[in-house]
Amino acid sequence: MKIRLEQVIRKSVENSPRERMLWWDGSWWSRRKFWDSVLQCTEALKKSGFQPSDRIAVFMPDSPMVLALSVAAWNLGGTMVPLNSRGGIEANLRILRKIRPMGTILSENIRELAEAIEKEGFPVAISPLEGVIPEFQGVSHPSGDEDVAVIFATSGTTGNPKSVPLTHSNLLDNTRTVHENVEGFETERVIMNILPNFHAFGYSVCGLLPMLFGLHQVLLPTFIPVRSTFTAMREAGVEILIAVPTMLPFLLGAFEKGETKPPSLKYILTGGGRLDPEMEKRVESKMGVVIFQGYGLTECSPVVAANRSDSAKKTGTIGTILPGYDFQIRDTEGHLLSPDSEGVLWVKGPSVCRGYLDSPELNRERFDKEWFNTGDIVKIDHKGYIKVLDRASDLIIVGGFNVYPQEVEEVIQEHPSVQMAAVVGIRHHLTGEFPKAFVIAREGHDLSSNELIQFCKERLAHYKVPRKVEFVESIPLSPVGKILRRELRQGS
Repeated sequence: MKIRLEQVIRKSVENSPRERMLWWDGSWWSRRKFWDSVLQCTEALKKSGFQPSDRIAVFMPDSPMVLALSVAAWNLGGTMVPLNSRGGIEANLRILRKIRPMGTILSENIRELAEAIEKEGFPVAISPLEGVIPEFQGVSHPSGDEDVAVIFATSGTTGNPKSVPLTHSNLLDNTRTVHENVEGFETERVIMNILPNFHAFGYSVCGLLPMLFGLHQVLLPTFIPVRSTFTAMREAGVEILIAVPTMLPFLLGAFEKGETKPPSLKYILTGGGRLDPEMEKRVESKMGVVIFQGYGLTECSPVVAANRSDSAKKTGTIGTILPGYDFQIRDTEGHLLSPDSEGVLWVKGPSVCRGYLDSPELNRERFDKEWFNTGDIVKIDHKGYIKVLDRASDLIIVGGFNVYPQEVEEVIQEHPSVQMAAVVGIRHHLTGEFPKAFVIAREGHDLSSNELIQFCKERLAHYKVPRKVEFVESIPLSPVGKILRRELRQGS
């Protein structure tokens, strides 16, 4: 018999009902208090017509309600679908048409989206961030798959919408692997849950893992204002902060302006994007914390690799492949290469999903039986440490030579006048492509294109040097801080 997530959580409540489980709005909830909320939501969903294998779509910030609704849906044999309320109305409607939820739950501050969803014909309920959802008249659409616990809708960095169904087994395997193998995730640790719940990194590592393995989580609806984040970390005794790399400059900036570091804070684990080694060193030295970089994909539930401890970490890498995964290195055509080759990382294991929802063509492209194509070009050293060179789709080919945007960006960001940089390939009739850099200069710094190009010439092979530099006020990022290079290419 397969173990389900709600069974593990229920057992933890039965074993330790008075143990603190989550911190919300200034106070700790016990496991029993949380489970009471779960039971109320379960009853409300049932009365609203929720059936086994139905899906409930949720547009809400991090809150006790998101967690309680998840477990309630699982109690009834259904599926949770956390979505991004800021993802654009039409984009969200396209997702809902594909998912076909029996109802949608929204928080009170997104009325415009609620009206559009109702107009589309999907039942809507407006809910508080804690307590119990109101009953509503749902429309059942059983999918026939009670194994699916969560469906994540993601466009990633490619712009092609994907719906990723993760089973109870996928999520249980991945959270257990992180809990058992990465320093800082031991039972009784206090972890910050502040990343978006519509992203697998935030939902699974920050929200689900603590519920399953006895960590205590501190919930805030949003990272901004940073002052509130520091206050919550101090008051609740946060020991490990899960972050995306774009959060680090905000944390460091607030600290340098007088915010007090929580004495309990020991670790910052980053994922969901490239971590600048210089920023890593600055945060570690000034804030007195240990930063681990990890790597994952929604399709892998999500963590694939990590620097697992302070003593074993290797700066500039995403660490080593976690136990349970097999991996291969292939070329861009899918042909197998030797493990020490530079190429595309493929993985398989119990954390990997079975395929995309209703997307046979995409499944043929990204899956080869049990093997999954991560789409990332990597290089693995003799000790197993992995350096992500870039997305295969972002590779720039200049006169037959490979140029990895991340390598060029790292060099540009070494310049003291640069705050952030992004590099893309621009078509050229002679060389095929050439690198173009989009740069945000630091406030109060004067910097010219020629100066920056010369800076790169002194540090990079000639074909890697950007031919053009465009200074911009902002760089398009995904909700979890990944550079959206396709938007930069489209604008060039």
